[in-house]
Amino acid sequence: MGTMLFKQFRNEIDSILARDPAARSRLEVILCYPGLHAVLFYRVAHRAWARGWITLARTLSHIGRMLTGIEIHPGAQIGQRFFIDHGMGVVIGETAIIGNGVTLYQGVTLGGTSLHGGKRHPTLEDNVIIGSGAQVLGGFTVGRGARVGANAVVVKAVPAGATVTGIPAKVVGEAKIDFCAYGLSSDELPDPLARAIGGLLEEVSALKSRITELEEASPLRPAGQKAHAPAPPLPAE
Repeated sequence: MGTMLFKQFRNEIDSILARDPAARSRLEVILCYPGLHAVLFYRVAHRAWARGWITLARTLSHIGRMLTGIEIHPGAQIGQRFFIDHGMGVVIGETAIIGNGVTLYQGVTLGGTSLHGGKRHPTLEDNVIIGSGAQVLGGFTVGRGARVGANAVVVKAVPAGATVTGIPAKVVGEAKIDFCAYGLSSDELPDPLARAIGGLLEEVSALKSRITELEEASPLRPAGQKAHAPAPPLPAE
C-alpha cells in the first residue's frame, strides 16, 4: 500500500513538471504548488469517505480548502495525473468524475444545477483541459481530450476532442494539439458570437444577390430597364 501511494504521489509531481514550464524541480512542486497539496488532502479524505467515515472526510476536505483555496468534495472520483494549476477558487462537487491526465485552471467550477441526490456534477474523461474561470454545470460528460476555453459556461455534453467557448459554450473546432494552456493555444481564440454574426452577414449578402437576379429576370420589368431604376417623375399639374 505504501509503495502504491508513493508511486501515485510521484506520478502527480511528474505530471505537474510536464505541464507547467514554471516548475523547475520536484522540491519546488512539493513545497509551492497548492494544487498538489489539495489533491493530497483529497486522496486521504476520499479514502475516509469510502470507509464511511463521512465527518472525518469532510473535515479533512475543509482543512484542505482553508489551506489551499481549492474545494474538492471527498466523494468525487478523480483519476491519476490530475493537475490543478494556480487553483484558487476551484470547486469540485460530490458526484463529479474526473479521468486521467485532466487539467483545471483557477476559478473552475464542476457544479450541479439540481437538488436531487443522483449524478448532478459533470464527468470529465481523460486528458480534458478546463480553462480558468470556466463553469461546467450538470451531470453530463465532457469527452476525452476536449478543451473548454476560459470563462466558458458549459451546460450540455461536449464531444470528445472538441473545443468549446462562450456563454453558453458552443463547439468552435477540434483540439489539434495534445496540450494547450487554459484550454486554448495562443493563436486559437475563436469568438462564437463573431462567427454567428459573420454567418448572418454572409446570408444577407447571398439573399441580396438572389433578389437582384430575380428582379433582372422578372417579365414584368420593361426591357432595358435596370433593376432598382429610379421612378419616373410625376407629371406637372
